[in-house]
Amino acid sequence: MKLGRRQFVHFAMCGTASAFLSCPAQALDYPTRPVRIIVGFPATSSSDIVVRLLAQPLSERLGQQFIVDNRPGAGSNVGAEAVVRAPPDGYTLLGMTITNAFNATLYNDLNFDISRDIAPIVGTFRSPLVMVVTPSLPAQTIPEFMTYAKANPGMINYASFGYGSSPNVNGELFKMKAGVDMVHVPYRGDAIPDLLAGRVQVLFGTMPSVISYIRSGQLRALAVTSAQRSTALPDIPALAEFLPGFDTYLWHGIAAPKNTPTEIVGKLNEEFNVVLADPEIKARFDSLGGTAIGGTPADFRKLIADETEKWAAVIRAANIKLE
Repeated sequence: MKLGRRQFVHFAMCGTASAFLSCPAQALDYPTRPVRIIVGFPATSSSDIVVRLLAQPLSERLGQQFIVDNRPGAGSNVGAEAVVRAPPDGYTLLGMTITNAFNATLYNDLNFDISRDIAPIVGTFRSPLVMVVTPSLPAQTIPEFMTYAKANPGMINYASFGYGSSPNVNGELFKMKAGVDMVHVPYRGDAIPDLLAGRVQVLFGTMPSVISYIRSGQLRALAVTSAQRSTALPDIPALAEFLPGFDTYLWHGIAAPKNTPTEIVGKLNEEFNVVLADPEIKARFDSLGGTAIGGTPADFRKLIADETEKWAAVIRAANIKLE
């Protein structure tokens, strides 16, 4: 039998003919065709932006296209279920977000368990959200906003990208901690045009989606939601400076269907970590107001578990429900 170079190396690694037959050739040869990364949100969403930034260098490294497949719907559950039901062969991946952690509590009728039915690969990106307001709102700081909101209960509208989205959950958490009454206005699409026009007054926006408007002066940033200030917006205070204990952030990651071979999960984890460590990617993430996560599949599994538990308590305490 004449062996090609890759097969010979593989044979040598496995040691014997019998080991060669049982050794995971699928993992060594992976990928041999394009890989889809399903994103449960529309194009230009923060999840879409982050996955596309990583897909191109990954395609170049592995010699196969990593294609972003947007499947919005049902609070990103449409995309998540598509991955859960996909063959566990490494050719269908999920661009996970914090919304998947919310959904575990918000939805009582899911046909899957995101913690049980996926194989975590790697955390990719994290950033705080930013509380932004339309410039016409007469509040320059968080204390001024809280005073104004308490003097005008139910008169301030805050936008979100739908019930159970990060802007919605953070908006309700802010209402609870600040003791203010704001009206939730969910949008199916982009809320920013109405925010710019003053038809809604507040948005707890993802950093990638609002940072350019902040830098151009079209929106006023009052605070970031993390416990510390963001290096991307160092002059903007953290909400924790006014509301102790307020510490939330958006995160993204990559997962596969459960039972995906550990060799494939390991190879993808290794390749994603190389891409995440690239100075150009770090610079792009910094321009979006975030940082790379990286780490092992076990690290990402722990993040998912911790965030699911944390937000379950918040959602129940704030009585957040889907409507």
